[in-house]
Amino acid sequence: MPYPEQFIAPMRAELTRLGVQELRSAGDVDGAVASHGTVMIVVNSVCGCAAGKARPGIAIALQHDKRPDVLGTVFAGADIEATARAREHLLPYPPSSPSVALLQNGKVVYMLERRDIENRDAGTIAMMLRRAFDEHCAGQPAEMQDAK
Repeated sequence: MPYPEQFIAPMRAELTRLGVQELRSAGDVDGAVASHGTVMIVVNSVCGCAAGKARPGIAIALQHDKRPDVLGTVFAGADIEATARAREHLLPYPPSSPSVALLQNGKVVYMLERRDIENRDAGTIAMMLRRAFDEHCAGQPAEMQDAK
């Protein structure tokens, strides 16, 4: 059974206020993954490492000059269909929440798994993501896709 929306809405907002688009269906995920350029998919979560480390680290990282072209998020335990589809696109990496992936041409080029997040602070996570942005992103600000 999914988490109650009123419980997770503030956790969703931590990313959406940064311009990260919610991907609430499998079609939304497929559309984002099919986008040109670098796509960032965040698997959001209610866990403490998402709240204290991953989301704050992502917020810091997105202040960088180089950013993914498309920013998307699914919420594990709430967006059931979308999360399952995102995890299909993230194979061969095992399910991990929270996690942050960068994809190009539908293929994962960088993956930050829960095990990479849970023992680091937000600043270190931001630094790791910025390095990945430097390697895989062209440098333009992320553009929002029109909400469906």
